[in-house]
Amino acid sequence: MDPREFPTKGNLMLAQNSLALAHQGYDLMDKKRNILLKELMNLIDEAKDIQEEIDSTFSRAYACLQRANIENGISKVQELAYTVPIESSIRIQTRSIMGTEIPHIKYDGRQNELTYSFGTTHESIDTAREAFREVKELTIKLAEVENAAYRLAGNIKKTQKRANALKNITIPMYSNLVYSINNALEEKEREEFTRLKVIKRMKG
Repeated sequence: MDPREFPTKGNLMLAQNSLALAHQGYDLMDKKRNILLKELMNLIDEAKDIQEEIDSTFSRAYACLQRANIENGISKVQELAYTVPIESSIRIQTRSIMGTEIPHIKYDGRQNELTYSFGTTHESIDTAREAFREVKELTIKLAEVENAAYRLAGNIKKTQKRANALKNITIPMYSNLVYSINNALEEKEREEFTRLKVIKRMKG
């Protein structure tokens, strides 16, 4: 038998304290899970809105590109495309939501400055360039939101596991322990009371 299960008043107090802590832990886990779920739902909605915006911006960007190809010639557009610098300014920072590290992406929009002269191109090139710039910004934003949602979902799963362990294993275990120690102590008290009565009767 585990010494902590011996029916003593000290063990009863320890079991009651452990049960109170387990209940407190479960409440905290439940609150954390609800906060994370709320954040996750917001991110899912945000990702859906960004995805819709990307789809419509992509369609517009390709239509602009098609027009630019017709007005300037595919080889000219291709030549201009090679002047666009490779994006190298993206920096990933993190912030914490209830212990979950969430990415926050920063990038330098100055890399979108003109790399060709207005005099040698049609307006369709500028429109296409601007539309694809929007697509890039929206894609960066979507990557940030989707990654955050993925990390939150992982933390929600862990939190749910811990809450379930407390609810289904730890709390019932300590509840049973408190109940059995309490019963054993009450039984002891009844026996002691009966014994004292017998002794009193014998003395009388």
